[in-house]
Amino acid sequence: MSKLMSRGEKAFRIFAVAGLAVVALLAFLPFILIVMASLTSESSLLKNGYSLWPKEWSIYAYSYMAGQAKIIVRSYLVSIGVTAAGTTVNLIITSMLAYTMANEKFRWRNQLAFFVFFTMLFSGGIVPQYMLYARFFGINNSYLALIVPNYLMSAINVLLVRNYYKTNIPPALIEAARIDGAGELRIYFKTVLPLSVPVMVTVGLFSGLAYWNDWVNAFYYIDRPQFYGIQNLLIRMMNNIQFLTSSANANVTGSLVMQLPSNGIRMSMAVIGILPIVIIYPFLQKYLVRGVIVGAVKG
Repeated sequence: MSKLMSRGEKAFRIFAVAGLAVVALLAFLPFILIVMASLTSESSLLKNGYSLWPKEWSIYAYSYMAGQAKIIVRSYLVSIGVTAAGTTVNLIITSMLAYTMANEKFRWRNQLAFFVFFTMLFSGGIVPQYMLYARFFGINNSYLALIVPNYLMSAINVLLVRNYYKTNIPPALIEAARIDGAGELRIYFKTVLPLSVPVMVTVGLFSGLAYWNDWVNAFYYIDRPQFYGIQNLLIRMMNNIQFLTSSANANVTGSLVMQLPSNGIRMSMAVIGILPIVIIYPFLQKYLVRGVIVGAVKG
């Protein structure tokens, strides 16, 4: 086979690269639009709408957010801590359960797989869940309320990791470790985990995104500001601004509050919330692609 590409292969590669570049640009345009809107004056937004190049620049929205820096930094620390702790525990539970399900010597692996799959189809609902966590376990107004409900384990991630183990870790390698006298925990930590970096990063990214973007747990279980994560804080700040600038309260709040750049603040809040993900994602992308593709090949 010739090492030189034919004219048709070159044309297809150029077409594919150009198409992917257009798709990537279209996916990135909304973020650029949000950033530009956050740097646009409120009067220009109301008059001209959103645009990729502001007609009137303004940093007043970020100046307003800077005045709330102490609260925002505290919420950032809460979100970072909850995301790190929740993602770590999620990876431990997911990988251990997946390893058990992929272990050919575990006689109940099929029944366990059915139980995990069953949870993807049926749920007890929000009310029983709230009663269980709030009344029985009593985790209200605690960091456990931000970590345990909803995101501590995902059935689809367990199946993804199990498929990765079955496809990419040779059973002979594990059997050799058993012959050498290694127990299951030693095999798991010394053999399985080092070979599972791509899928672990993939599942970790999924879990981390879920924890970082979560506001539901705080909405249900938290009413103390010191436990607010960044997403919940931004939502509450936006609700407060909308309340102050509403026409029903115009006579009470006065003209100064009515001039608050509510649209610009909303956009700057979105930028603040998504910025850490935009920074971290490029470093994890190569593992994400490999982990998803390989983990979904074989059931």
